[in-house]
Amino acid sequence: ICIIILIIWLDILTQNYTKTSTIEITECLSELKKEIEDKSLENAKEKLGELDKKWDEKHDKLAYYIEHDELEKIDTAIVSAKTYIETEDYSSAATELDVGKFVLEHIQRKYAFNLVNVF
Repeated sequence: ICIIILIIWLDILTQNYTKTSTIEITECLSELKKEIEDKSLENAKEKLGELDKKWDEKHDKLAYYIEHDELEKIDTAIVSAKTYIETEDYSSAATELDVGKFVLEHIQRKYAFNLVNVF
């Protein structure tokens, strides 16, 4: 019984952390996309720095229990967006940010506790 309670408790903790992390990173991606759409290069670079910092913090903890392929897709999207911003290819950067948001939302849905995921 103790082991089952421990497993359920850890599952609740990881779900909550995953949910808060994905929401936080998704908000950063949305803010960065808004700055790109406004063609505000200075603010975009500032938001990109914030995004890098937050993602580095979250990535290490998420890597304990989420597939590395999923996290690597987000890493790739962020690095690609960063490169496109530096070369001032804003439409491609916005596309990569959308890919990153999609993967984050996919991770949140995939690891959520519901009957479809159990069976």
